Amino acid sequence: MSATSNPFDTESRNWRGRLAASVELMRALSRSSDPQEMYGLFSRRMDELFPVTRRLSLSRRGLRPPEYRVTRCSLWKDAANPWTEPERLPVHRGGVLAELLYADEPRLIPDLRLLDDDDPAVVYLAGQRSVLVIPHFEQGLAVNAIVLAREEPDAFSRDQLPDLVMLSNLFGRATQTLVLSQAVKGAFDAADFEMKAVADIQKALLPDAVPRVPGIDVAVDYRAAARAGGDYYDFFPLPGGKLGVLIADASGHGAPAAVLMAMTHSIAHTLPEADRARPHGLLTQLNAHLARRYTRPTGSFVTAFAAVFDPANHSLTYSSAGHAPPLVARADGTRATLNRAQKLPLGIKPTETYTEQTATFQPGDRVVLVTDGILEAANAAGDMFGTAGVGAALRPVCDAATDDLAALLATWAAHTAGVPTTDDRTVVVVRATGGEP
Repeated sequence: MSATSNPFDTESRNWRGRLAASVELMRALSRSSDPQEMYGLFSRRMDELFPVTRRLSLSRRGLRPPEYRVTRCSLWKDAANPWTEPERLPVHRGGVLAELLYADEPRLIPDLRLLDDDDPAVVYLAGQRSVLVIPHFEQGLAVNAIVLAREEPDAFSRDQLPDLVMLSNLFGRATQTLVLSQAVKGAFDAADFEMKAVADIQKALLPDAVPRVPGIDVAVDYRAAARAGGDYYDFFPLPGGKLGVLIADASGHGAPAAVLMAMTHSIAHTLPEADRARPHGLLTQLNAHLARRYTRPTGSFVTAFAAVFDPANHSLTYSSAGHAPPLVARADGTRATLNRAQKLPLGIKPTETYTEQTATFQPGDRVVLVTDGILEAANAAGDMFGTAGVGAALRPVCDAATDDLAALLATWAAHTAGVPTTDDRTVVVVRATGGEP
């Protein structure tokens, strides 16, 4: 470093040099991303500005009085890293260093008395006459302390003590903040890795392709707000050329919602085909299993909509468990919602039974099923997209389910432009073709 002025020399004529030295030190410290590296840089600079013959670092973190740990010592050639190798650091009990650390205040000893032979401090302070103790406070207690020593008596100026205490504590807080930030980053990276694994498992549970059923054209878009989410959709090819469709939205976000989604998937795929062939039967069985085993202790729930499309009879049968009613865009240009057969979300009441309704499903009709991530998404003014947004996005007539899907997603993206996505979103479009898909 080029700046050699002593920042502890408070003579007014030295202010420019003190400022330059302080700025250079702070700039160098700001570049450090490792606490051990930062400590080495600081201690080397302090050796230049404030030379001593002995320097110790003490800590009482995690210990009981009068225990303390020596975390650093200028006598050591092979210094351990106190943040990553605490097991290498000696723990002592009692003696003058314990008294100084647990005093919770700065101490200046101008002429150190003779130490008892069994005092742990003998190893560290032998031959030292002047001792200065600078506590590092956390929650008002001196959790750590720096001990500086010189061989001659009266070697430390009391006038320098306030600046030393302040500078040393500020540095201590900076290193502790860096340690905590690294710990947070490590925890975040680990959690993110686990969430990625959860997301991969979740995606493996979703259908890997849209079904190909004569008379039915299907398009799907699924996006999780984070790595994993609580949206779920599924298809069940059924006898007689029918197609079962299930869309669901688990309460909450992230891993808990993803786990609940996985439970719902597992239950749905272990039910007999007879239950999956009837929307009310599917929801009744899902609800019974979820409420009795999984959701009630946590207060979680799942909204769901189940439908069976029958292109041969030009009909669809549906049942809803608190889910947003799907929109039907008719071939003649009219619009309707499937808002009957509405009961409680899954997982709330074990004895809840679900009803079902039947509606027509003529060639050219489209049914659009969505989750709350679509409907409740707001624009910059706070206006939700809603069912009206879904209806406005659909064309009067379309030749493929993918056309409606693309139009809906484009309209939704324009509505939410500049607003972060906070919920998972799923869209399933089912279109009656009247022939081969």
